[in-house]
Amino acid sequence: MLELDTPHGAARAQLHPADEPRAALVLGHGAGGGIAAPDLVAATEAALAANVSVALVEQPYRVAGRRSPAPAGHLDAAWISVVEQLAADELSGLPLLTGGRSAGARVACRTAATTGAAGVLCLAFPLRPPGRASAPSRLPELDALAVPTLVVQGEGDPFGIPPPSKLRSVVLVPGNHSLRTAKPVTEAVHEWLSRLL
Repeated sequence: MLELDTPHGAARAQLHPADEPRAALVLGHGAGGGIAAPDLVAATEAALAANVSVALVEQPYRVAGRRSPAPAGHLDAAWISVVEQLAADELSGLPLLTGGRSAGARVACRTAATTGAAGVLCLAFPLRPPGRASAPSRLPELDALAVPTLVVQGEGDPFGIPPPSKLRSVVLVPGNHSLRTAKPVTEAVHEWLSRLL
């Protein structure tokens, strides 16, 4: 586990190096969860099987023991700092993919251009808060991406299901926002990485 300084405190990165890596995938966690979430574990397994090294990143608020997420600007700045440090050292020379689950997927979308991501993986992208039909959609964060994107979404996700687009594949798997059924997640991520690389 690496500890990395960011503008908003120490973050951590758990590295899973592939034997002969073709690329690197940096993944962030959801708002109230950590890097042991079932879908992050499934995505890590899929990436390693595709010869892609993985870094699972814990945001500074989680490292400090808080459950409530930091403001979006803090999350984005800390994420950019971690990705830049990893790209300059442990993941140096590898094509970079970023992503995450739920809130972590949003961070990866907002920062993809800055981090130079060649692709973005979104697990359970939170399109709109449940029961708040008047809340603005987060679809513009996905639509702003100019790189290939995979969204893996539970069929019954109360946050909604983003539509596919020219650069965006959307794969529906059994379950809701928690994406606890690992095998379909692993298969979707592995298939996307194989096509992308």
